[in-house]
Amino acid sequence: MNRLTINVLNIAIAAVLATGISACNRNADAGVSNGAADAGSTDAGGAAVKYAKVVSVDPVRSTVNNPKQVCHDETVTHTAPPKDEHRIAGTAIGAVVGGLVGNQVGGGKGKTLATVAGAVGGGYAGNRIQASKQHGQVTSTVERKCETVNNSTTKIVGYDVRYEYNGVTRTVRMDHDPGDRVQVQEGVTAVSDAH
Repeated sequence: MNRLTINVLNIAIAAVLATGISACNRNADAGVSNGAADAGSTDAGGAAVKYAKVVSVDPVRSTVNNPKQVCHDETVTHTAPPKDEHRIAGTAIGAVVGGLVGNQVGGGKGKTLATVAGAVGGGYAGNRIQASKQHGQVTSTVERKCETVNNSTTKIVGYDVRYEYNGVTRTVRMDHDPGDRVQVQEGVTAVSDAH
């Protein structure tokens, strides 16, 4: 064969190979975008990355109670009973004075009755006078009062993510809000890079 024919054949074979490879690439691209939410990118291993559409994201909250002690100073008033609580001194002094006054009235048996009546009346009067003048001793002290109060805090511990992939709705718990899409691999949720 002559040299020109060989060159033409080599060029034709190269053109056929280039056309075939180009067609394979177009078929591969068409197969990847099969109706999933997103496609077209690849991961580090060269496999196609697929995304599912997020339907809803519900935060999962946990309430933690950290009770704490709260203390404050409070003024407390105490009333001590008087030293002569039964008013014996007033009664005794009143009885003596009343008896002396009663002894000045009358004579004989009347004097004795007047002395006794004066002593009884004076004792009662002395008791009442001491009661009106006598007060308990009032003292005030500052006392520290403490009580335990609840200190509740609520924090988000995860997210229940509902997503739709190939017409099927699934739910998965994630540690972050994935945004509007999640990356999936064979229907299993993976890490999302969409926000």
